[in-house]
Amino acid sequence: MYKMDKILRTAVKYQASDVYFATGAKPTIRINGDLIQIEEHPILTKQTAEEYIYEIMTAEQKKFFEQNLELDYALEIEDISRFRVNVFMQRKGISATMRLISENVMSIEELNLPSQLKKATQFKNGLVIITGPAGSGKTTSLAAMINEINRTQKKHILTIEDPIEYVHRDEKCLIQQREVGTSTQSFHRALRSALREAPDIILLGEMRDLESMKQAITAAETGHLVFATLHTSGCANSINRIIDSFPSEEQNQVRTQLAMTLRAVFFQSLIKTKDKKGRVGAFEIMFNNSAVANMIRKATTHQINSVIETSAKEGMQTMKKAVTDLFQAGIITEEDALENIPKEFE
Repeated sequence: MYKMDKILRTAVKYQASDVYFATGAKPTIRINGDLIQIEEHPILTKQTAEEYIYEIMTAEQKKFFEQNLELDYALEIEDISRFRVNVFMQRKGISATMRLISENVMSIEELNLPSQLKKATQFKNGLVIITGPAGSGKTTSLAAMINEINRTQKKHILTIEDPIEYVHRDEKCLIQQREVGTSTQSFHRALRSALREAPDIILLGEMRDLESMKQAITAAETGHLVFATLHTSGCANSINRIIDSFPSEEQNQVRTQLAMTLRAVFFQSLIKTKDKKGRVGAFEIMFNNSAVANMIRKATTHQINSVIETSAKEGMQTMKKAVTDLFQAGIITEEDALENIPKEFE
């Protein structure tokens, strides 16, 4: 039993998304986006924070942390939950953020995700991107999409994650999950070797650098279906982010590659429900068609939003439409609706 057991059990009981242990502060949990301190718990001193956090690390992890001053890993505590853990140093001392991960991978329907995500699981090849700010549910949506494929298709799925969050069990698919730091040294090394491991589908936890972007595009070009996440705001911005990551002399070539390989981009955000008892996902949805592909090639991606607006029949949707629909359905408040409509639509 860990010193933090009671706090973690409280977090699970109240369906918190995150638990924070910070030197100089009381343990804190995040429920429906709001931070709530554990008032009855004393402020964590340097010593108590270190005792709490070091207790959930292996000797190897402690050594890595002491050398690098930050560490990401997944932790499963029996009878409580699975967590994604980030340990880091801050001005006052050691701190950790623990993201709760459901042991069961929920389906697209159970999460009330748009049916367009299911459509994306049926592509034979190409690149599918899920983007949004940290904590917006990208990993959960991706897990639901892999779950859909696992239930309905016979495929070899290879995931590359840092760390592994949702654990998938083979149903119709063979799923092999690799974790950066424990089963591979980096995203791009795992991606490079993935092409020799004969997967049909590759899930890349995050396109975080130029090398991983290059490898993801190459994998999509060579007949694989690649799912990946980015930290951007908006579908068009995701395309720009990828292109802008390349040296200027390579950008025209990348535009051509993306125009051919990109299949869909989903930009998601979580908004607090009107009753304040939960959060609901709002999605901007873009599928690559001839108009979008042409704009990518010609560097006129600023016009993509107008294509999304006029392509509802193809399953596309602007964030403004998504947020407005949630407001009109009485699910979110007008204030939150206005706050989540992108600036270009105001």
